[in-house]
Amino acid sequence: MSVSSHLAELKRKHEQLSHKVEEAQRAPGVDDLHVASLKKQKLKLKEEIERLASCDA
Repeated sequence: MSVSSHLAELKRKHEQLSHKVEEAQRAPGVDDLHVASLKKQKLKLKEEIERLASCDA
């Protein structure tokens, strides 16, 4: 898998997590720990995207 295609996949996953976080925050009775877990996953993806983007430049 090339770096650019890997970056595109990570960005897609990051966008999906963004939507999941938004939905979870709007839903009544959603566990705060679940939302925090989603946000951590999203942050890890963002950091990986930034790391790969800086190496690819």
